Amino acid sequence: MAYKKLKLWFDKELAELLADKIIRFYPDFNKSSFIKTIDQKVPKLELKDRVEIIADELSSHLSTDYETNARVLIQILGPENEEEVGMFTNFYWIMPIAKYVEKYGLNHFEPSMGLIEEITKRNTGEYAIRPFIQAHPEKTMQKMEDWSTNQNKHIRRLSSEGGRPRLPWATKLDPFIKDPSPLLPILNSLKDDKSKYVQKSVANCINDILKDNKEVGIQLIESWKEENMSKERKWIIKHALRNLIKNGEITE
Repeated sequence: MAYKKLKLWFDKELAELLADKIIRFYPDFNKSSFIKTIDQKVPKLELKDRVEIIADELSSHLSTDYETNARVLIQILGPENEEEVGMFTNFYWIMPIAKYVEKYGLNHFEPSMGLIEEITKRNTGEYAIRPFIQAHPEKTMQKMEDWSTNQNKHIRRLSSEGGRPRLPWATKLDPFIKDPSPLLPILNSLKDDKSKYVQKSVANCINDILKDNKEVGIQLIESWKEENMSKERKWIIKHALRNLIKNGEITE
């Protein structure tokens, strides 16, 4: 992926890439219309708007049956990302698919969860999952708790990152700003995770909690402290408390 601003990758060439992938599994896909429409709409737009336009055109050009579309889109995703980097380089082109799920999948819980799970193995589902938390809180949080024990590090990370109350560049999750307790089983499940990628997410989620519910966050951390803590847990705790340490509110 040659260097240029991320937004500039979401253009006519990306439309061609997606169309070529989709048409293999959905021959009725109108490739020329899809490419032409995106080419007309995106040049003056910023990143988020470009991604959303492409998602909207996916909806317009795929079938009217969401479950059929979900099966098609899963098939085009290709090999999983084995690394902890590369989401926005090698797999940037998946972002409009995640936006498609976010916008059009709310009434189709199970196929959407399956698609988000596959997306996050390559790019990220942390933004796509948030409307589901709002619309279907109990079912979605149960799914995320299940994800917290998944063998795939990307899926485990999604279980904490997707529920962050104040995830950057995302709509705040006001229910968790008011009461973060639904997040605690997930964080407890991940407190000794071996993946640094997951550890950072857990620490950042706790850091979010501390901003609005300091007592809850501190109580969680205190419950983790024991004589023979893992090095992973020690790192998560220190990183979660970084702002309080920096501000002199607590000592290391």
